[in-house]
Amino acid sequence: MSLTDVACRNAKPESKPRKMTDGAGLYLYISPAGTKTWRVDYRHEGKRQTATLGQYPRVSLATARAMRDELKRNLGEGVAPAKGDALAVQNPFQRVANEWLEAQRGAWSEKHYERIASRFRRDVFPSIGKRDIAEIEAPELLKIIRAVEARGALDVASRIHQTLGAIFRYGIACGLCKRDPAADLRGALRPAPRVKHVAALGASEMPAFLSALSHADCEPQSRLALLLAIHTACRTNEIRFGRWDEIDGDVWRIPGERMKMGADHVVPLSRQVLAILDQLRELADGGGYIVPGDKPVKPISENRMLYLLYRLGFYTKATVHGFRSTFSTVANESELWSPDAIEKALAHSPKNAVRAAYYRGMRLEERRRLMQWWSDKLDEWEAAGRAKQASATVLTIDTDLSDLLSQGLSMNCAPRTPGLSR
Repeated sequence: MSLTDVACRNAKPESKPRKMTDGAGLYLYISPAGTKTWRVDYRHEGKRQTATLGQYPRVSLATARAMRDELKRNLGEGVAPAKGDALAVQNPFQRVANEWLEAQRGAWSEKHYERIASRFRRDVFPSIGKRDIAEIEAPELLKIIRAVEARGALDVASRIHQTLGAIFRYGIACGLCKRDPAADLRGALRPAPRVKHVAALGASEMPAFLSALSHADCEPQSRLALLLAIHTACRTNEIRFGRWDEIDGDVWRIPGERMKMGADHVVPLSRQVLAILDQLRELADGGGYIVPGDKPVKPISENRMLYLLYRLGFYTKATVHGFRSTFSTVANESELWSPDAIEKALAHSPKNAVRAAYYRGMRLEERRRLMQWWSDKLDEWEAAGRAKQASATVLTIDTDLSDLLSQGLSMNCAPRTPGLSR
């Protein structure tokens, strides 16, 4: 029975690839990801072959039939699709890769999806995008990886290799290829550079830092932004693009589109953070951003907090992101809080896939106590840092005064020169 456009349009994907036949070798191939592709089977020189005509609905049913008929006429005249012609390729790698990318899209943030897709558009598709996925061999993939390595992007090369493997495994599951040539590259790639952890201060260094920050000669929003980041353990961009309409009483509700993991994040606000917000409201001047930039309608610039750290003398010693590590280390070492509450405060998802699927609680009450404990700890450190600084200042004054008195005493006791006495 011939297909209709309605049947093509309403066709739904299943767990396995399916075909909807039209006639004379033409059929609509529906992948598990939902991509619909026109294909036509034919015989040439005694061998059964398949041509890909394009994706539905971009290629309509009527157009697909016309393309099938033209292919059949050419075959009758002894003219087969040329090697490399789109019609001669059963399953172009680019189409399969895009199917796999679309299948992952729901689980990724849009930013992550675009990052992976752009890598393939730039580094992979120009070389093997039109090649049949079943015919691609390891040396072709190694050539692609080597080109990425040559520009020094070793981490990107490693990630492209991982993604290639995932795409070929998808192709195997869908019956489009029989093996994963990316697996043959193990041992042939240059090792990725060792991960460099962000610079972070230890607990013993926090009193001196917080004391220095309290006396910092800087714009008030720079100091307040950094304090907000430290007290809430939020990322730089979560602070920069935070908006007043996200503050709900004593919680801050950050929407998922602004979060690294793509999920909404609720931040309990301590008394100290609420006081910081009160100061920031005075600077808002009607703007929507919690931390205003030079103009209230714009957020604070990307590096403003980092440059403040540098001016305070903590270049290479600390980063804004590093205070998240400080929070995690101190909270875990205290043994007062559950690891789940600490990880949730950092907006981390459980690494175990099963746990991530079943554990969706926010542990909000425990996190309220955790964040208040953290702010109180920061206040204790700042007070200790100020006391130490004051003590050092008094010691310096006493030393200087003692030196002056010693010098004066020496002048008064100096022997007089004979003949010059009054």
